[in-house]
Amino acid sequence: MIGGLDGLEPHYAWLAIGLILAAAEMAVPGVFLIWMAGAALIVGFVTWLLPIGVPLQVVLFALLAIIAVFTGKRYLKDNPVEPADPMMNDRGARVVGEIVIVTQAIEGGSGKVKLGDSEWLAKGADAAVGTRLRIAAHDGVVLLVEPVS
Repeated sequence: MIGGLDGLEPHYAWLAIGLILAAAEMAVPGVFLIWMAGAALIVGFVTWLLPIGVPLQVVLFALLAIIAVFTGKRYLKDNPVEPADPMMNDRGARVVGEIVIVTQAIEGGSGKVKLGDSEWLAKGADAAVGTRLRIAAHDGVVLLVEPVS
């Protein structure tokens, strides 16, 4: 094959596959491809050291990938990754406990409160404009408020 991959050493292909899978891990959410990348890199190094045929390389990769994926999955189950800020994408949960000021009287169980520089819909006991309330919880974008004790 002219200009093809005839002269390509198999270990270079496995090392390239491993690096491509490791790079893809950064683009694809979840921790899965990194284990397969490790298996490909190991096959690349083994192939570099030992002259083994391509069918055996593929079998070795398959076995190492299966072992690595299940071992990695179990490790992550036993040692979960703790986020630095578990409520980063849940603004409503972040504000629980904050003090707010009623800007539109809470009548019949609903009104508006000011939190920071924005107004939020609020549900709670009736309260007049200017009353200070504490955020007890949230229901989507609606704050559930209670009197400050």
